[in-house]
Amino acid sequence: MYISETQLRVRYAETDQMGFVYYGNYPAYYEVGRTEALRQLGTSYHEMEKKNVMMPVIDMNVKYKKPARYDDLLTIRTTIRELPIMRMHFLYEIFNAKKELLNIGETTLVFIDMNRNRPIACPDWLTEIFKQEI
Repeated sequence: MYISETQLRVRYAETDQMGFVYYGNYPAYYEVGRTEALRQLGTSYHEMEKKNVMMPVIDMNVKYKKPARYDDLLTIRTTIRELPIMRMHFLYEIFNAKKELLNIGETTLVFIDMNRNRPIACPDWLTEIFKQEI
């Protein structure tokens, strides 16, 4: 299992009229957590795309517990529980500075060969990176 934590501050543009983070912004926060987790593991989406691999989201679940507000400093905890084979699962927990759990999410991504636009197994070079930490 691999756990990564990333922080970001809620910008005014991400909030609604009530001052709460608009519900549709949470998937973007998941992307921040996922991108930074991959970077901390030693790779990036950019690196994967240079090797003709992309990872679109094929499934997402979201559970809202409490609202995040403008200027809150959020911690996005991203967890990878297992080595990917054809798909990669990410779990997210978003906390405020008081360590209150605000949001829980989950995404599933699939590996795609960019040249053929077809699903593929996780590339060996990527599996080796993940084996070191997961």
